[in-house]
Amino acid sequence: MRSWTAIRMTLVLTILTGIAYPVALVGLAHLLFPRQAEGTLVWRNGHVIGSLLIGQNFASARYFHPRPSAAGATGYDAAGSGGSNLGPTNKRLIEAVRSRASALREHEPGIGHGAIPVDMVTASASGLDPEITPAAAEAQVPRVARARGLAESTVRSLVASYTRGRMLGLLGEPRVNVLELNLALDDLASNSSSKAFR
Repeated sequence: MRSWTAIRMTLVLTILTGIAYPVALVGLAHLLFPRQAEGTLVWRNGHVIGSLLIGQNFASARYFHPRPSAAGATGYDAAGSGGSNLGPTNKRLIEAVRSRASALREHEPGIGHGAIPVDMVTASASGLDPEITPAAAEAQVPRVARARGLAESTVRSLVASYTRGRMLGLLGEPRVNVLELNLALDDLASNSSSKAFR
């Protein structure tokens, strides 16, 4: 008799917490936040090119670069999301930061030793952070402007327009979504070239 009660409770709780509750939450999410529930996917020309929630690698000098990634063997692998878990005194982390800082000084004109934003040389906890700080974006403005043949003031203005403040004015830090900013750069280039043909 007791075992039958335990089996019934297991079945009832499995249906309630394993099926009904998740289905209700997914349905509610799609009803109230349809774009977020689908992963905040970004579409271009009928194809998904990314998500505003997952960082991806941009290597070209024409684009703003994201934070370094420790996700997977080559980074930016959503299936291998995770940080390096190396502490601040770990020799491997110190060498990685030094190497990244050295590479930044080579590729970012005018960046000084003390001027490197920390998010440009350290990976986030997930390794897939889609955003950088406004300081990290500002440090990349000269390179992007030069590679695209744009005035730095134009690129800087674009960065400012895509900088989001703290949530509710209190939570988090100001940030710039790298994918959104890079898409805006491409849109700016296509608008400029279409105007040139008129």
